[in-house]
Amino acid sequence: MYFSLFNEVGIINQLSSSLLERHLPHGLLVSHFSVLNHLTRLGDGKTPLQMARAFQVPKTTMTHTLAGLEKAGLIRFVPNPADGRSKCVMLTEAGANVRAEAIAAMGPDVATLSAVVPPERVAAILPVLEELRRYLDSARDAPQPPS
Repeated sequence: MYFSLFNEVGIINQLSSSLLERHLPHGLLVSHFSVLNHLTRLGDGKTPLQMARAFQVPKTTMTHTLAGLEKAGLIRFVPNPADGRSKCVMLTEAGANVRAEAIAAMGPDVATLSAVVPPERVAAILPVLEELRRYLDSARDAPQPPS
């Protein structure tokens, strides 16, 4: 049953990512949008290493993603006040606008979806999905028992 849940969530992720990508400005990928969304949701000021850990990707992958966002003017780097050797990632106004515009552009698709899955059903499943996400997030760095 849990595998089926993860399978459904994975398929939904793939399909919704494809839908979102169609509404992103040219050259922007879902990975870029995910960073903008992360910075909006959790606040900016994280180091690239902290973001790589949060996204569970190699630091080089996150550095590449951040470089593309910086080049597009959607984020900027500032010196880390806690450690002069590293940088912190800050969302720019342009980055916040791109995120908001992409979400707004999905409006017609969301309206069509809401006719199939009404908002009250989505509201009913969100707490369970949030609980699952919180658990998986807290357990991701927990030591694994030997196999």
